[in-house]
Amino acid sequence: MSTSKRVVPFFNYPHVYKQYENEINKAINNVCNRGAFILQKDLEEFEENLANYTGAKYAIGVANGTDALIIANRAAGISEGDEVIFSSHTYIATAASIYFAGGIPVPVECQEDHMISPESVRKAITSKTKAIMPTQLNGRTCDMDSLNKIAEENGLHIIEDAAQGLGSKFNGKQAGTFGLAGTISFYPAKNLGSFGDGGAILTSDLAMYEKMMQLRDHGRNKDGLVVTWGLNSRLDNLQAAILNLKLAYYKNEIERRREIASIYQTNLGSITEIKLPPSPNSDTIHFDVFQNYEIEAERRDELKKYLFERGIGTIIQWAGKTVHQFKDLKFNVSLPFTENMIAKSLMLPMNTSLTDEDVLYVCEIVNSFYNN
Repeated sequence: MSTSKRVVPFFNYPHVYKQYENEINKAINNVCNRGAFILQKDLEEFEENLANYTGAKYAIGVANGTDALIIANRAAGISEGDEVIFSSHTYIATAASIYFAGGIPVPVECQEDHMISPESVRKAITSKTKAIMPTQLNGRTCDMDSLNKIAEENGLHIIEDAAQGLGSKFNGKQAGTFGLAGTISFYPAKNLGSFGDGGAILTSDLAMYEKMMQLRDHGRNKDGLVVTWGLNSRLDNLQAAILNLKLAYYKNEIERRREIASIYQTNLGSITEIKLPPSPNSDTIHFDVFQNYEIEAERRDELKKYLFERGIGTIIQWAGKTVHQFKDLKFNVSLPFTENMIAKSLMLPMNTSLTDEDVLYVCEIVNSFYNN
């Protein structure tokens, strides 16, 4: 393995375009030449293809992943005073969607694989609890058997934040299809990323589908009549065309990410000072798609600096804070497992612009840091 310095950015945005440049240009030109920008056939085709891919009956394209969550919460009937339990180890959008639907976000612990802890969920249930919102984080799906059991026993909805989970599975079932609704983000750095903001909602419930279709389009029904207070949150037709062509290659995206994860596992697995995510073939229950590769590292900040000085980009998720730790939000709760975990968490490069040599270089430098 070469010891010469390489440059390995955390994410290479230009590569996303270059990878499918000709096809993307054709798709953009096609949409522009037709003047088809809002709620056109490209969006309908993408929604149908996305539903078929995930196994959901319906997919609804919306403006972004946060709107997807807000719309799902509202359609599920979350309103003032309703508590919704979520893992604090998530993006602020998860909690914000509950808040802006009128509900009360209740943060709980994650567990060893960084996913929501079913035990912590069970302990947080009160008479005001209306739903559980698991985050399918980093391209992994939660223990949905346990969460579904808890929900059924307590008469609760499950609304999945699957923004990072498209294509991941638990017992063969795709993230976003376990609950009343599941939401996807198409932020550019996502496994399936648009060239701007974008999102979708999955559901197999017809009543939810009809409500959410109205909510994304100013509360209007099929006849154009306003029947509820709604949002202006439609997935841009141009983005839908781009996403539709990228979806055709999504299997390749997942396979490459799992290959990269295997390289990390092979070359970093013996370092006692770091904890890796579960390997791609660690069990037969989970199928992980590695949206991110989040490790826990001793001397995390020193490691990050060491990698940066050698040309390697890394990220500490969410400014190194989980949701309940943002003091201005006034959660006033202690979640020691999550707090200890986030203090060590660091995301290594994980995307399909990486060559094997890039990944091996990252592994070399991490090993060098801990062997000094």
